[in-house]
Order: sequence, then structure tokens, then C-alpha cells
Amino acid sequence: MTETLRSLRDQPYALLAELDRTLRAARFEAAEGQFWTGLAFRLGEDGFVVPGDDVREVLTPMPVTRVPGAAEWLLGVANVRGDLLPVCDLRALAGYPRGETDRDSRVVVFHHPQAPLGFLVDGVYGHRQFVPGDQKHALADSAPAPLRDWLLGAFVREGSSWRVLSLHRLAASAQLTHVAA
Repeated sequence: MTETLRSLRDQPYALLAELDRTLRAARFEAAEGQFWTGLAFRLGEDGFVVPGDDVREVLTPMPVTRVPGAAEWLLGVANVRGDLLPVCDLRALAGYPRGETDRDSRVVVFHHPQAPLGFLVDGVYGHRQFVPGDQKHALADSAPAPLRDWLLGAFVREGSSWRVLSLHRLAASAQLTHVAA
């Protein structure tokens, strides 16, 4: 590494880029295994996180076209940059009382190569990091069905509870695969 940096001494931009790359790699290696990061959101008053790799993007709610004969939790399909995106009301799907879509509501888009899905949530808080000591699996075990089947675990951090939701488990669940009302 030192030889590489010396060879770039007369190229300040390339030198800075190499230093940045080296520092980022070192920071990633130092932090690997020390914390877990997920995208935090809420349903009602309950906090959830999903693994960051499960999320393609977060969108503001968009107009959807209702699908005749579909379950109530399937809000419809939306046109997102020319692609059709099924949008589900995660609150209704998980057994929560139906809420109103407001300015805090967001659509979390599941990153799935064959069938992306959008899940309407009550609000998104951004990314949260957790350390192993934050794990509290009893929170996941005490969740009501069907939610319990979709959980990977739970965390408590700074007095807030966060259940870890697997969008992969949710997408493969019987509830989601049977959309007929």
C-alpha cells in the first residue's frame, strides 16, 4: 500500500482517491461483525427494522390501480418508472388496524430480482445500527401471529424496541401468496 501511495505523489487527485478507498476498506474491516444495520420503520406505534440488503428503495406513496377480487391488504399496482409494482398494506397484512396514509407514510420496496414488492408503512426512520448486546429475542417470540413467522429476532436500543422483519419470509408466506379475497 505504501508503494502505491508513493507512486501517486505527483497525482494529488489519484492520491486522495486511493487514500479514501484504503480508509473505507479499513473502516469496513474493523467494523465487520461488530454491528448490524437495518432500515427502521414503524407500523402504528411499533418499531421494526429490515436488513438493508432487502430494501431496493423507499418511495412516497403513489397512485395505485386496485386489482379486482384481490385481498384488502393488496392496495393495487403502481407504475414506478415504467415497471408495475404490487403495493401491499403491511399494516393490514400483519393484522394491525387499518390506518390512514399520511405525509409520513412510505412504500418500502423489497429488493427481489424476479418480483419486487412495495410495502406501505406508517413511517421510515432511516438506518439503525445494533450491537450483539442489543439482541432481545423474547420480543420476537412474543409477537402475534402471523407477524411472528416473519421475524428474525429483535433489538432494544436506547429504550426503543425494534423487531427484525424478514421481507424474504414475508414474500414467501402463505398470506402473501394467496391474494384472492
